[in-house]
Amino acid sequence: METKDLKKKKEGDLHQILAETRDKLRDLRFKDANKQLKNIREIREGKKTVARILTLLNLKKNSSTPEVKEETKEEKK
Repeated sequence: METKDLKKKKEGDLHQILAETRDKLRDLRFKDANKQLKNIREIREGKKTVARILTLLNLKKNSSTPEVKEETKEEKK
């Protein structure tokens, strides 16, 4: 899945897609280990999709929480 498609999804949908993609990736790894997988590039694409989803989830999580302002040494003085 492309990033622009994933950005339109809600957080709950992203979690569902993440679980499905991880299951598919696990199945692909088993097929590869048993030499039943013809297109091993699918594993790479699955990993990239998982990384994209995790990145979007982290961005949504961090944008919803207020940022904590760290005190600098100058402010403490």
